[in-house]
Amino acid sequence: MKKYINRLYKKDFNSYCNMIKNDLKNDKKRFIVTVNPETLMMSKKDEEVRRLLTNRAVSLVPDGIIVVKTSKWLKMPVKERITGIELMQELLNIANVNSYSMYLFGAKKDILSTLVKRIKEEYPHINLLGATDGYVKNKDAIMKKIIKLKPDICLVALGIPEQEKLILKYYDKAEKGIFMGVGGSFDVLSGCKKRAPRIFIKLNLEWLYRIIKEPKRLKRFYKSNIKYLKKINELKKGKKD
Repeated sequence: MKKYINRLYKKDFNSYCNMIKNDLKNDKKRFIVTVNPETLMMSKKDEEVRRLLTNRAVSLVPDGIIVVKTSKWLKMPVKERITGIELMQELLNIANVNSYSMYLFGAKKDILSTLVKRIKEEYPHINLLGATDGYVKNKDAIMKKIIKLKPDICLVALGIPEQEKLILKYYDKAEKGIFMGVGGSFDVLSGCKKRAPRIFIKLNLEWLYRIIKEPKRLKRFYKSNIKYLKKINELKKGKKD
């Protein structure tokens, strides 16, 4: 666990976005993985997730206030939380300003079509190369198509860890581009699902808002966050990773 936390990006949101801008300007590649307790706990049982988190080609950012706080407890301090949805919003802004190309892959058809419409209206300078919903049978074929199209930015919303595994499978074949798994961000940015109110975001309580809105998330929250905290407590006491 410590080795994953130690690989997290340590600086702030703005400096990370500047790195992305530089990558895009110079046609470099970056595979962004947003790390939260759920991701880290998956590594305990999933060998592919372990390989993903230790892969030097993968850029890990701390998406989860608990991850930020526990990094400090373990004396591997991360400056601030960098959320996936805010990164996606910034990627849209950067793409619009610079007329970069983009491909969207994932979510339900109606959500995706609503998002595409919104992007065309609010980010008219983005060169949208294509958009495919997440319910196609042959997802590998779509990724192969994306690699051939060489988008500057590829956003994949298939859920953790499927989206990350699929990106990693084809990432080496990509010549350039920012690749990122965005989970449910298509739902929010399309307007089909509301993000937590500003006060929840400011107080780092988005997780609580999601549980209030969707009580079924409570079991998932326990399996990830509570068990994660128990694991961190063990590490603080000097037990092996």
